[in-house]
Amino acid sequence: MAIDTFMAFVGVYDDVSAADADYQFVKDLHTKEGLIDAYDAAVIEHRADGKVKMTRVGGVLGGGVGLATGLVLVLFPFAAIGGGLLAVTTGGGAILGAVAGHAAAGMSRKDLKELGEHLDAGQAGLVVVAVADMGAKIERAMKRARKVEARELKADTAEIEADAKSAEG
Repeated sequence: MAIDTFMAFVGVYDDVSAADADYQFVKDLHTKEGLIDAYDAAVIEHRADGKVKMTRVGGVLGGGVGLATGLVLVLFPFAAIGGGLLAVTTGGGAILGAVAGHAAAGMSRKDLKELGEHLDAGQAGLVVVAVADMGAKIERAMKRARKVEARELKADTAEIEADAKSAEG
């Protein structure tokens, strides 16, 4: 079992458009600039009804492992994805559940609690998981955030991919 060390970056924003802009900047670091090898990201929005919605997800971490999405689901178990609530009984839900389990296992409870509280402080948030040595580039890309917190996340990407394939059927 090869455990990889990643960094989870959580930015708090006053509005979802600022989080979306930084999401795009992080994405551009990979797609246009070639400066980061692998990342996964999710934008969240705190809705007026008190619920949390993931408005954007994406990345290229371990072939689409989805650690940022998994981390959001650990912090906000009933988060809506796109237009609807994730049904854990679906194949997609099983895959995300497996990834969420790895995200939760790779970080201390204290860190998870602090990141959740951090995200609760804003109207929107950006969660980025990237290889540990890309930290400074990611933090610079999250320049519109009121505050950015970073925590170490350990995960075995091969095991996550195997669990995701197993959950698919």
